[in-house]
Amino acid sequence: MKIDDMSFEESIARLEEIIKELEKEDISLRESMEKFEMGIKLSSHCLKKLNEAETKIEELTRSEDGKLVTKELEISEDA
Repeated sequence: MKIDDMSFEESIARLEEIIKELEKEDISLRESMEKFEMGIKLSSHCLKKLNEAETKIEELTRSEDGKLVTKELEISEDA
């Protein structure tokens, strides 16, 4: 699966797998570098997804005149 097609959760899960693999002592330098490179790409993808979510939240909390509005988050006790 291409990184661009991965969800945030899939990217984080794969990133965690890569970290575990890199912590092994029996991995070659070449393999380590390949996994590190993939980890950097996944990390960038996650950051992009978080930025997209932040932008969406800002759009949803913008008033009619275009100003950002701070709204108190209401959390029900059964959530």
